[in-house]
Amino acid sequence: MDYLLQKYMPRIDFDSYEDFRANYKINVPEDFNFGFDVVDAWAQAEPEKRALVWCDESGEEKVFTFTDIMKLSARAANFFRAQGVKKGSVVMLILRRRWEYWICAAALHKLGAVLIPGTLQLTKKDIVYRGNAAKIHGIVCVNDPFVISQVEAAQEEIPSLQMKALAAESREGWLNLDEEIMGYPDEFPRPSGEEATRWDDIMLVYFTSGTTGMPKMVQHNFAHPLGHVTTARYWQCVEENKLHMSVSDSGWAKFGWGKIYGQWLCGATVFCYDMLGKFEPARLLSHLEKYKVTTFCAPPTMFRFMLQEDVSRYDLSSIHHCATAGEPLNPEVVKKWKELTGLQIYEGFGQSEGPVLLANFKWISPIPGSTGKPNPLYDMQLVDREGILCEEGEEGTIAIMDVKSRPPVGLFTGYFQNPAMTEEKLGGDYYDTGDVAWRDSDGYFWFVGRNDDVIKCSGYRIGPFEVESALVEHPAVVECAITGAPDPIRGQVVKATIVLARGYEGTPELTKELQAYVKKATAPYKYPRIIEYVAELPKTLGGKIKRAQIRQMDTAGKP
Repeated sequence: MDYLLQKYMPRIDFDSYEDFRANYKINVPEDFNFGFDVVDAWAQAEPEKRALVWCDESGEEKVFTFTDIMKLSARAANFFRAQGVKKGSVVMLILRRRWEYWICAAALHKLGAVLIPGTLQLTKKDIVYRGNAAKIHGIVCVNDPFVISQVEAAQEEIPSLQMKALAAESREGWLNLDEEIMGYPDEFPRPSGEEATRWDDIMLVYFTSGTTGMPKMVQHNFAHPLGHVTTARYWQCVEENKLHMSVSDSGWAKFGWGKIYGQWLCGATVFCYDMLGKFEPARLLSHLEKYKVTTFCAPPTMFRFMLQEDVSRYDLSSIHHCATAGEPLNPEVVKKWKELTGLQIYEGFGQSEGPVLLANFKWISPIPGSTGKPNPLYDMQLVDREGILCEEGEEGTIAIMDVKSRPPVGLFTGYFQNPAMTEEKLGGDYYDTGDVAWRDSDGYFWFVGRNDDVIKCSGYRIGPFEVESALVEHPAVVECAITGAPDPIRGQVVKATIVLARGYEGTPELTKELQAYVKKATAPYKYPRIIEYVAELPKTLGGKIKRAQIRQMDTAGKP
């Protein structure tokens, strides 16, 4: 038990959150490399240990041991090397939830290449921008007509692009990844000399979008996976040799949070259901039941939609622990899920820039509406606009202090190929996450919203989460997004964009009822003066509501 963790942690078990906060440490070897020191290490210690259980919509299923991953990633590393990929080369993977992602990721880590995950939604413009900003050498894609067409359209405008490969598919102008790698040896010795990796070399880059400007390239070093031990063991509570499922596409940072790094360090088996098309909660519930998943993590929106099904029909008794992140979790969802399953949902908070930052860790009694307490790897504080530490109950931006010297384990190290932006963000006294919260007297953090999402109406500051939580308590509301809509008198007014439950219609009478409901549930000035009913909310592939898009549409006068 804990074979790998003992190599990197002086202590693994703790008596309380206070003990965890005071004594949790991770020692990072100078040459730590996830491909060799986790994948291959498990294969050598326990050759038959399961690493991945994968299935898809068609019923195809594959089970991979760590030995399988070791050998296939060695073949893939040799293949990539033959295509000119070496230490520092940049390769983008657009592979949805295909099993090839794990093989390619381990291979690229072994080579010391820089991995960039990409989503299926990237257009030609997106790919051209990413390709040139990061000087991408190669792209590996899933066999998806839209993805293929966008990459092919972008190729001529990316001078650095030398290689294109498709998973399990032959096509003119593309290499067939699955066939190609089987032509290479299943051994890949650890590189030495200049080709060897150090903990502070760049391993992974996420493109992350803000409300202004082009997407930023958030870079992580080879120590980053060790930061996710906190995510996996102490928040998601994964169990060695048991199935853990995090619902995420490989193009999103949540995949790194829940489907590879911390989970494999802890010896858990990753379960992946490769969903296609629109999310169907009944099918997800049936897979949780069929495969007897032990620990489960999903965005709040998926819990909300699963609760629209008859959850009692499914045997979820194998599940020991549920977690969520990506958006604040409304208290009503926590209450209903526990009533139906007996399971508490443990909320966490973080960004593409790091592992879980705040969470309801295993020793903490979750308070519905609170995102928990700080990850002990980081000195986390709340600061006001002048950079002064906030008092209890005072709203401030969540900040990680002392990031100038050796980067804290797991936290991003800057912006890829942009030292000026890196200095601007990490060269001061702290890293400003851009998220607003307040802290109570017991040390719990309460999320208010992104700085950009906070609504300023007639002199009031209104956080969207509190209003959303009030609305979803009403049986007519499945989910909603609270935004600020332009108003000539007040500057902004609160707007609710709502997805209704089955059997309800968006009538003027219901609008008045919901407005009155919010006035009773929270301060009356927070009620939504505008309510719009929609079939679905705009979301990122990771499940986050695109409030900025709703604001932009309102500003442009679009319905």
